[in-house]
Amino acid sequence: MFDVWKNVLADLEQTVAHTSYITFFTNTHLISINNQIVRIGAPNVFIVRQLRGKYNNDVKSALKKNNIAFKEVEYVVESSTSIRKKAKGREVTGGEVKVASAVTKSLPRRSGGTVKVFGTGLNPSYTLDSFVVGSNNDLAVSIAKNIIEHPGEKYNPFFLYGGPGLGKTHLIQAIGNEILRKHPEMKVLYTPTNHFFSEFIEMIKKNKGDAFSQKYRKLDVLIIDDFQQMIKKDRSQEEFFNIFYDLHQNNKQIIVTSDRLPSQIATLDERLASRLTWGTGAIDLQMPTFEDKCAILRSMADYKGAEIEDEAISYIAENVKTNIRDLEGELAHLLAIAELRGKTPLEIINDGLATGSTVVKRTGGVVRPRKVVEKVAKSFGLSVEEMTGKSRVAHIKTARQVAMYLLREELGLSLNKVAAETGVKDHTTVMHGVDKIKEDMKLNFNLREQISSIRESIYE
Repeated sequence: MFDVWKNVLADLEQTVAHTSYITFFTNTHLISINNQIVRIGAPNVFIVRQLRGKYNNDVKSALKKNNIAFKEVEYVVESSTSIRKKAKGREVTGGEVKVASAVTKSLPRRSGGTVKVFGTGLNPSYTLDSFVVGSNNDLAVSIAKNIIEHPGEKYNPFFLYGGPGLGKTHLIQAIGNEILRKHPEMKVLYTPTNHFFSEFIEMIKKNKGDAFSQKYRKLDVLIIDDFQQMIKKDRSQEEFFNIFYDLHQNNKQIIVTSDRLPSQIATLDERLASRLTWGTGAIDLQMPTFEDKCAILRSMADYKGAEIEDEAISYIAENVKTNIRDLEGELAHLLAIAELRGKTPLEIINDGLATGSTVVKRTGGVVRPRKVVEKVAKSFGLSVEEMTGKSRVAHIKTARQVAMYLLREELGLSLNKVAAETGVKDHTTVMHGVDKIKEDMKLNFNLREQISSIRESIYE
């Protein structure tokens, strides 16, 4: 039964625009056909909304063409790991905003007492409903939902890492806000790492170290952001270690983010580094795929109440190669110019006025494979001859594999052509090299940044 969906997709590919097909259909799948109700799964709420509102007739036509009898077609969010995200939106109530802000007042406990609300450090606008789920983050979101339901239990501590601008701060603050909605009596605190240590140093100067310690030990949920900023001072690290240990022993939830793994933070005490991954190991947020970026951009545009064409969404998703934060910046840039000039976003793009600071500039003609090889070699401090030679030295081999990766991902060269450009024997070596770099980028923050820099340089 499910093989027929491939035939449906093949028909859809012929009837809808190519960019629309890539964005909205390539990651869909047939869930079931029961009682003449066809259920189709898509990875996020944005795609579900587009399928239901814009492409429903196309889908129905393709189903009929493939002799599938139906009365109704349903679209549901179901990612590749079968993690479902509720699509129904929700507004933050006034009471919830008060809980998530630094208001000093009393709220009723479920037990009948009162609890004093202190500054949480949370931004109430960060919610799970506004966090777009994709293949790059669905595992992290699944764990986040479990933590919201059962703080301090299964996933504790929760260590989340990834490059800048991938949504770490949004997700962890959303966890804090959701916990407060469900458990308003809980004490939740969000603080960047540098604020934690600044406060600690200030309290020590005032001889109030005990008050500082007690404040943190009374928490039910501690959320620490940007842990890579951990400073190498024995006393402050020791204080954090003791707070961490006490909270963990008392089943209080600890959430930590960083742009790299604990083992890669040079200033971090070894025993603390090992304890930070007790609960889940380290969970990473990866770079979003093209489809993920389209979904994120559409969600941002909907939130702003802005009209933008699918082709304009695809343009930004294709050309911004950095992170989600820059996606938002480019969208805002494009919408601002469109409003200023009284044109649609797509018209601005077609007029050549859309290139902002983070869009990779591709207007200088076709990029030659040789230029990519030269830029990679330069970045690794090698000559082209060294990099494309027979050496198996680790950093030369890595450089060669990065060149393979960029030639495939950026220029779309065939495997045999990549092999010829990088001096390797055959296509299987290229396949291994490209896969190796993709895997290494998940864990190696420095390599990820280096490749991003090379990518930008080849379009200069």
